Amino acid sequence: MELDNIDRRILRLLQRDNRLTNVALAELIGLSPPACLKRVKLLRQQGVIDREVAILNPKLAGLAITMIVEVEMERDRPDLYQRFSREIQQAPEVTQSYQVTGEVDFVLIVSVDSMESFQQFVERVLYAEPNIRKFRTLISMKRDKFTTELPL
Repeated sequence: MELDNIDRRILRLLQRDNRLTNVALAELIGLSPPACLKRVKLLRQQGVIDREVAILNPKLAGLAITMIVEVEMERDRPDLYQRFSREIQQAPEVTQSYQVTGEVDFVLIVSVDSMESFQQFVERVLYAEPNIRKFRTLISMKRDKFTTELPL
């Protein structure tokens, strides 16, 4: 789908606050409410707007520890990578997973309430995966920036 300037403006505003009413959004964009609603519906139908969610404060939600886990696989086979990806999808502690190029094969963002919870995750998911050669964990000391906004 080709995005025009109006679509981009709509998306920028909705990324910042998706609770804007259609009337308020239309006013900010300079469209009539029906035209604005039509565009937003099309952006949803086309999959440009993938999901609309609440973003929680991890500390207030009880998940104050964020880990970045680099995973190196033993064998480089698509079926083994897919199996690992399926396991990661089932792990609630993993909030993001990226298959990457370079020295490691996957980078995981893991949110937990304690080191004990992280150890349980490691034993249940990482140690249980026979194709993992090794993994390295980085503990986030401070979150300097976090956004879900894409630069449009």
